[in-house]
Amino acid sequence: MAVSGPAPGAAGCRMTAAKPASRAGFGLSLKGRALRYLAAREHSRAELERKLGMHEETPGQLAQVLDELQAKGFISEERVVESVINRRAGRLGASRIKYELLNKGLSAQAVAGAMAQLKDTEEERARQVWLRKFGEPAPDAASQARQMRFLLTRGFSADAVRRVLRHARGDDTGRQVLAGPEDD
Repeated sequence: MAVSGPAPGAAGCRMTAAKPASRAGFGLSLKGRALRYLAAREHSRAELERKLGMHEETPGQLAQVLDELQAKGFISEERVVESVINRRAGRLGASRIKYELLNKGLSAQAVAGAMAQLKDTEEERARQVWLRKFGEPAPDAASQARQMRFLLTRGFSADAVRRVLRHARGDDTGRQVLAGPEDD
């Protein structure tokens, strides 16, 4: 009686054979890789150049792919700025966001526009961050200094931080309480 089935060892060969196409990134074109990055979040052209540069097979290939994606609207400096502001403005001040935008390789004009937009809401955003973290005025000078350092390292301006902490203490007279002695 003949047994119908796979030959001995045939099933083992199939199981040990690797599927290289299933590995992340294997066999993807530059355009495919760029689209994968763009599907996750907005990227600037400079970010994509940094991430995809090592995968460029011929000189100029990456620039051509990025030009095509930019022409089709897949790469947009304005969307990158909006994305960073939407993700970071609730936790960071204008100077930290500016640093992040500049590191993404965005134009100075786009960064300046974002900074103008952020400066208008700087104090209110600092107040919200302060409320989430502390919620009550500092009981002593050391705690107040800690609160100031916290907000300053988050990128909020010194002026906005002073106003937030002065308001928290209920001292809204306009005096320079935290800046040092007044010039009389």
